[in-house]
Amino acid sequence: MADSAPQRIYRAPCPGCGAPVTFQSAQSTHAICAYCHSTVVRSGEVLQRLGRMAEVFDDHSPLQLLASGRLQDQPFTLIGRLQYQGDEGRWTEWVAMLQDGSTATLSEDNGAYVFTRAAALGRELPEAGRFRVGMTTAVGGQPFSVAANVRAQLIAAEGEVPKLPPLGVPFQVVELRSADGEVLSIDYASQPPQAQRGRAVRLEDLQLQGLKDESAKDEKGRQFNCPSCGAPVRVELASTKSCTCPSCSSLIDLSSGLGGELRHAAQHEPVQPLIPLGSVGQFEGAPWQVVGFQHRTGVEPGDDEHFGWEEYLLYHRQRGFLFLVDASDGWSLVRPATGAPQHKPGAATARYLGTQYRLTSTYQAETNYVAGEFYWPVERGQKTSNSDFAAVGGKGKGKGILSREQSRSEVTWSHGNRIDSSAVAQAFKLGDKAALFRRQDAGPVAAGSGIGCGTVILIFIVLIVLLVLMSNCSGSPGGAYRSSGGSFGGYSTGGSHK
Repeated sequence: MADSAPQRIYRAPCPGCGAPVTFQSAQSTHAICAYCHSTVVRSGEVLQRLGRMAEVFDDHSPLQLLASGRLQDQPFTLIGRLQYQGDEGRWTEWVAMLQDGSTATLSEDNGAYVFTRAAALGRELPEAGRFRVGMTTAVGGQPFSVAANVRAQLIAAEGEVPKLPPLGVPFQVVELRSADGEVLSIDYASQPPQAQRGRAVRLEDLQLQGLKDESAKDEKGRQFNCPSCGAPVRVELASTKSCTCPSCSSLIDLSSGLGGELRHAAQHEPVQPLIPLGSVGQFEGAPWQVVGFQHRTGVEPGDDEHFGWEEYLLYHRQRGFLFLVDASDGWSLVRPATGAPQHKPGAATARYLGTQYRLTSTYQAETNYVAGEFYWPVERGQKTSNSDFAAVGGKGKGKGILSREQSRSEVTWSHGNRIDSSAVAQAFKLGDKAALFRRQDAGPVAAGSGIGCGTVILIFIVLIVLLVLMSNCSGSPGGAYRSSGGSFGGYSTGGSHK
C-alpha cells in the first residue's frame, strides 16, 4: 500500500533576515518570509531572495494559513494565499496542500467558493483575446461558455505557492463554465498558460478547522470614518467590497481594503426598503440576514418606458449569499449559478440542470440606489445587458426563473424560483404587514372569501372604466414597476477570481 503521508518538511533560513522559511509541499517553488516579507525561491537545498513582497490586505476572511479540512474524504491544509487586483475589484486565492502531496486552489466565487486543481487540456490554448465573453467553446469534447475575460495582476502573497506571477505585472484571466457546473480557469501569467478545473463548494461541507476566531470577528467587525461626512461606519462581513454610510448614505468602495484610500459617491433620493437591513428571515430551513439592498431600473430596446425592481442581499455564514427580488409580478429567491446554462447568444431558449427555459424579456439594467454591504464593488450607474427566462413544462417548473447579465468583461447567470408574497412576510415575521408584500402573484380572492356575483360585476365595470381612462392617457411618461426576473449581483462571478 502506498504511503499517503506528506513528504518531509523542508526548512531553511531566509536570505533576507535569517528567520526560518518552511516549505511543506514539494510542489511549492516560492515562499514569502513571514518576518521580512522577502520573496524566496527554492533551488535544491538553497533559498534565493528575489525581492520584497507587499503585505496582504486584511480581507477579514474566516480562512487563514494552516486551516485544515477535507475535500472528497481527502484531508488538506491551507499553506498559501495570493491576492489579485482585477477589472472589477480584488479577490483572494488560497493554496491547499492535499494529503497525497498535490496542491489545489480554494478561491472566491460570487460570495461562495470553488475548489480547482491543475488540469491538462490536451491541446495548445489560443491567446486570451480569442475568448469572447458569451461565446461557446469545446474543451475535451465538452461545451463551455466564456464567463469572464479580465485583466489582473498579483498585488500580495503570503505562505508558500507552487507558482508566483510577477508582482504588479498585468495578465489575462479567462474563465469558462459548463452546463453541469464545472469551472475552468485559464491563467495567462506564464507561457504556456496554466489551466485549473473544479466545482463550487460550501464551506460547511469542507469540515474546516483552525479558522479565525469567529466570535472576536463578529463582535469587533471593522470600523472607519466615512470619507464624505466623517460619521463612523461599521462593516460586519468578511467579504464586503462596498457599503453605504448610515448617516449620509454615501456609497463607499472597500475593494482596496480599509488601509487603502476609500472612494465614495454621494447618493440622493434614498429609497426606503420594505424589509429593514439587519432583518433575519427563514429560507431553505436556515436563518438569512438582510445585509444589502439595491434599487434597479430597466428599459427594453426601442422603448422609453423604464420599469423598476428591488433586490435584497441575504447572508448566511456557512451557505454564502442569496438574493430576494421584489418585482411587480412577484417575489423570487435566487442565487448566482456556478455553471453556465446551455444557451446560444440571442436564442429564445436556455437549458439548465435538466430544465428548459423560455426567454421572456431583454433589457438594459442600471443600478440607481444601494444601501448596506455587498461582496462586489457596486456603484450607482452600473449598467448591464440582461435577459430573463422562465421555466416551461413539467409540474412545479412554472415558478423556475433564469437570468443572464452581461457587463463588458463578464457574464453572470442566476437561477431560482418565485415564492408567494405571504411566504416572504412570514419568513421575516411581518405577517401584520402582509398587505405591503402582496404583488401580482397573489391568488384570486373570490373562492371562499364571501365575494358575491354583484361584487364581481362591479369590479369588472370598474376595470373597463379604468382601461378607457388609460387609453386616453397614452403617451404619458412611464414609471411603472415590472418584473426583472432578477439581474442578480452583477460584475461578480469567477471561480478563480472575484
